[in-house]
Amino acid sequence: MADQVLTGVGAELKRAREAAGLAIGDVAVRLKLLPRQVESLEGERFDRLPGPAIARGIVRNYARLLNLDPGPLVARMMPPAAKTPEPAAALRPREPMPSPTASRRSTLLYAGFSVVLLVAIGAFAYQWQHKKAAPELVAQVQRPEQKPVEKPIETPVEQPAAKERPPVVPAQAEPPAEPEPEPAAAPAPQPGVRRLFLRMEQEAWVEVRDSNGRSLLSSLNPAGSERAVQGQPPFQVVIGNAPHVKLTYDGKPVDLARHTKGEVARFTLR
Repeated sequence: MADQVLTGVGAELKRAREAAGLAIGDVAVRLKLLPRQVESLEGERFDRLPGPAIARGIVRNYARLLNLDPGPLVARMMPPAAKTPEPAAALRPREPMPSPTASRRSTLLYAGFSVVLLVAIGAFAYQWQHKKAAPELVAQVQRPEQKPVEKPIETPVEQPAAKERPPVVPAQAEPPAEPEPEPAAAPAPQPGVRRLFLRMEQEAWVEVRDSNGRSLLSSLNPAGSERAVQGQPPFQVVIGNAPHVKLTYDGKPVDLARHTKGEVARFTLR
């Protein structure tokens, strides 16, 4: 879809989103997409999306989220229909009808060929019967006298004496393995550094920024995954699908229900 002309679908969706007061992150969480995919759709950069069919499916879900009719938007993204080629039967020239004269000639040829074939079969059958009636001459063959076969005299063969097996030497025991060195203890956390641990029961979007505004985590996480980040507080946290996410701050659980609006939780950890 890199060569597709701009259809205005992305601009219309963007205006509807801004009118509804939704941010790109909110739309990405509800549609289970990445923010850059929503930006590419609103900018009509369809070449950055997985494919034409998937792009039309995203537009359909986006329109339903904004209470828009998805039919006209998806129809504007469909390629123009190609002309149906004419059937090959219509382009085939008409074959001339066989004339009665030609059919008579073919009938006469078949009849002549049948007569010749019957004559050949009759001649072959006559020769075969003539050969069968002729007397057969059998030559008597005298069998040569068979001489008695003398059996060879078997001589006993002395078997060699069994060799003595060498004594079995017991294998030496291997020396005991040296004990592996114990791994060094993990370094203690730096002063002022706090740790967040998240566990996703369902697929959820998580974004965490430290006191300097640096992004520590920004990704769509699958169900059953776990994420751990650490840095300098205060932390700016945004969690999509928050009812299905568990968060601990320095080992203490955090109640996300107090900060959740809809399915998105926004709060600051100090």
